[in-house]
Amino acid sequence: MTYRVHQVNKKTGVTYVYEATSTWDKEKKQPRNQQVCIGKLDPVTGEFIPSKRLNPIQAAIRDPAVTATSVVVGPTLLLDKITMELELDKILKASFPQVYRELLSMAYYITTRGGPLSHCRAWSKSHAHPLGQELTSQRISEILRTLGTDGQKTFFKNWGQKVLENDYLCYDITSVSSYGELNEYLKYGYNRDRENLKQINLALLFGQKSQLPIYYHRLPGNISDVSTLSHLLKTFSYLELAKLHLVLDKGFYCQKNVDQLLAAHYKFILAVPIQRKWVQNLIDQVRTTIQDPDNYRKLEGEVLYVHTHLYSWGQKRRRCYVHLYYNAHTLAEDTDSFMEDLLTYKTELETGQLVSNHADAYQTFFTIKETPVRGRKVLFNQEAIQKYCNRYAGFYVLLTNDIKDPVEALRVYRDKDYVEKCFDDLKNQLDMKRLRIHTSSTMDGRLFIQFIALIYLSALRKKMRDTGLTEKYTVRELLLEMETLTQIRYSGKYGHILTEITKPQRQIMESLGIDPKT
Repeated sequence: MTYRVHQVNKKTGVTYVYEATSTWDKEKKQPRNQQVCIGKLDPVTGEFIPSKRLNPIQAAIRDPAVTATSVVVGPTLLLDKITMELELDKILKASFPQVYRELLSMAYYITTRGGPLSHCRAWSKSHAHPLGQELTSQRISEILRTLGTDGQKTFFKNWGQKVLENDYLCYDITSVSSYGELNEYLKYGYNRDRENLKQINLALLFGQKSQLPIYYHRLPGNISDVSTLSHLLKTFSYLELAKLHLVLDKGFYCQKNVDQLLAAHYKFILAVPIQRKWVQNLIDQVRTTIQDPDNYRKLEGEVLYVHTHLYSWGQKRRRCYVHLYYNAHTLAEDTDSFMEDLLTYKTELETGQLVSNHADAYQTFFTIKETPVRGRKVLFNQEAIQKYCNRYAGFYVLLTNDIKDPVEALRVYRDKDYVEKCFDDLKNQLDMKRLRIHTSSTMDGRLFIQFIALIYLSALRKKMRDTGLTEKYTVRELLLEMETLTQIRYSGKYGHILTEITKPQRQIMESLGIDPKT
């Protein structure tokens, strides 16, 4: 049993406070009392003054006037480090000076929990975050509805100028399904998750060297990949980004897009569909000689045969390089992929939902018969299909106005897988596989918060990769490991004190250069 005893020193008049502990002595069968001086009382105010022998935690616990609260700070220490290094707070403040702390707090929540924003209020009570106070659902809804496009444009401009320096920019599109009804951007289209729901398309620009997302744009759900590049090129005028090197997959190939890229003097690497006649003509020129020893190369253990054409593009005959690649081991895989494409093209022809970029394939590989009784009948052109498989399977083609070396061009192109990882993070780690937001204004605000969270997730993954932490943890596992690190916040003069730091937590913070005392 522990209790307190006040004793007045008769000589000095000072009232000392003792912590007394009473125990039972089993041998002598009588109580024993032990007293330890823990402080004194202020003679004027009566305030408890702890003994200097006590550490801050001991002093705070023994002060009857002190109240204490605890908050989870582990994940916040990691995200605060990223905020400081990338100056995200300053960039957001310049764009949204009234609500930037709320935006950061919402992004912290999505990064650490990945749940719907309706749960952010409970999280904000128990976790440290930039706002430092409860973030209500009503306040969240107000912010999401009022995030203007001007502020977002300012953010993208400042953000791009902050992180980009002669980087390769990967551009791709994904579809995001939604249950919403009052959003004019929700349309039925090609759903990459194969869900029978309306969707929006989300275009994302990602830096290869920085390994950070740079820009996103929301598009109608029924728009095709190839038609979105024009909009992207227009955005570069207000983003004021220089020395751009775009990396694009074959879904963005068309003559108009290449013309626009060259006219704007942007560097690019673009995959080209084999079905294009001019590409097949180039392959026909080297098909029998490409496997000569002089063309033999290796890339990350993969055996390749390469050939490069110096190619004059368009009427202005702008200089480009067409890199041809052949890998005999991918023949079967390429054939299977080609057959899957053919089935997609056949469905498009049968339903009348044609894609302009597939026009050559429709004409080459299919025969269409129209009859008054049976209607439209789509047949495969077996001769053309067999010819394609025999002559062009195993080939891969890149068009570029930048990199002369074919192996380096292919390495840069394959590094665009980072953007695929970003899409996976958005849909799975950050809870955006299906949006449950009905209005377009609220959806735009939510997408912006998701993008900020994606920056944090990408930056944290890069730090983990650079320090070897990816060998021990996934990003989600790392954040969960830090979840048990809490901070006790005492009232008055005692300040904040961290709970005991576990060995894994200490190793994580040391690897990431985080000092928990600061």
